[in-house]
Amino acid sequence: MANRRTDAESFETLAMPLFNALYNFAHWLTHNREEAEDLVQEAYLKALKGFASFQQGTNFRAWMYRIVRNTFLTSRSGLSVKMTVPLDREEDAIGRPADTPEAVLLARADQQMVQSALERLPVQFREVILLCDVEEMSYQEIAEIIGIPIGTVMSRLSRARKSMRELLAEKMRGASK
Repeated sequence: MANRRTDAESFETLAMPLFNALYNFAHWLTHNREEAEDLVQEAYLKALKGFASFQQGTNFRAWMYRIVRNTFLTSRSGLSVKMTVPLDREEDAIGRPADTPEAVLLARADQQMVQSALERLPVQFREVILLCDVEEMSYQEIAEIIGIPIGTVMSRLSRARKSMRELLAEKMRGASK
């Protein structure tokens, strides 16, 4: 019994600092606050139950992200999940308050374009962009989470970014007509 309590305390010490980042990742994947909360809760439950199988000294962060990702993937039948980002933005990219209504409108339009392009990406491209560019993970961490070689991570990221550029260029051409 004492060993179980020690495991739970060890798990809590390692897992709780990751909660907000895992929730953000789940929200990006699910496109829904309530689903993201459920996903993270289910992932934490699975991780706690399987904590004995975690190898001490390995990357706990990657292990947790992998559980969230796998839980998400198994909860989806078609994997055609949309996602959104909040469009309410009170500061610009360098932290200053937005100056004019026009600046706010342009910033929202830019965010909508990026959001739309992200929504159109296949899940395997979307997840590498999110893990690399949003969560700022290393290629090694992404490889561990997704369960693919680093070369495949780099290839997917390259193709995902190329697809994003093409989708954004397509949107820009459409907007100028």
